[in-house]
Amino acid sequence: MDSLSSLAAFVRAAEAQSFVGAGRALGVSSSAVGKSVARLEEKLGVRLFQRSTRHVRLTAEGELFYERCRRILDDIDDAEAELAQSRAAPRGKLRVSLPVVGYRMLLPILPDFMQRYPEVELDLDFSDRMVDVIEEGLDAVVRSGPLADSRLMARPLGPFRLLVVGSPGYLRERGTPQSPEDLAHHACLRYRFPSTGKLQTWAVDGVPAGQDWPPSSAMSCNNIEALICAASQNQGLAYLPDFIVRDALAAGRLQIVLEPYLGQTGMFHVLWPSSRQLSPKLRVFVDFLCQRMFAPPGEAALPTRRADGGTPTSQPTG
Repeated sequence: MDSLSSLAAFVRAAEAQSFVGAGRALGVSSSAVGKSVARLEEKLGVRLFQRSTRHVRLTAEGELFYERCRRILDDIDDAEAELAQSRAAPRGKLRVSLPVVGYRMLLPILPDFMQRYPEVELDLDFSDRMVDVIEEGLDAVVRSGPLADSRLMARPLGPFRLLVVGSPGYLRERGTPQSPEDLAHHACLRYRFPSTGKLQTWAVDGVPAGQDWPPSSAMSCNNIEALICAASQNQGLAYLPDFIVRDALAAGRLQIVLEPYLGQTGMFHVLWPSSRQLSPKLRVFVDFLCQRMFAPPGEAALPTRRADGGTPTSQPTG
């Protein structure tokens, strides 16, 4: 503890450039600060300050030592704050952005979260647009696609697979495609990315990488729900994530086609601004999503990691 007191005296003196100012910040006399710094210099065997009658300035060795000491004291402060927060009940408003179709994943499990944490108020924004988590003041976002912002932390929620589907009525009328080339003769319902206006390419085996496929479309739109509706009403084939069409497949309203050629997969993540202190309300929400949204009961969630690159964007999974 005496060493920590000496480090604190040194750091405050470096920041105030004065033993008097450091003493005022620490609630001790300037003489006590000076003695602490002197003991520290004697122990290290180097001079940390150049002294004058009114000010003190760091030496080259002092500047190096200051950076390390400041980080040590910041870590101690953070540890104390984190411990205090861990004992606090999660409460307050939590602003979360999810894909438009995110309600299909979240709403079935949401009652359990609200019952468990009644003092957390969820403010949910369902949108496929590209969001800036930091600038828009969001607490967390759920998105698929590349992790692309080094300012964010991320944890994986679960994988999904993309399927080509059509209704039984459409397939009876137009036939079932047997190869990707057959799509040239079918009505293809394509997703248009809201952020770029580009059409989504259907990733099917046998089509050269980088080639826009299918070659034509009967309809395009920027809303997944509209594609599901159109495909279910015999309007054509759609390229959709498995969790979106699971119920329609089970009920027989849609069927998978070209399954041997489908290998495209993706991953959903929950992302939040990297912070030295994670609030209790955000911590419990992230843990809850990782445990319940995709993972089978009892399966451990994967560890947190930092996102890299540019800004994360939503994919056609919503």
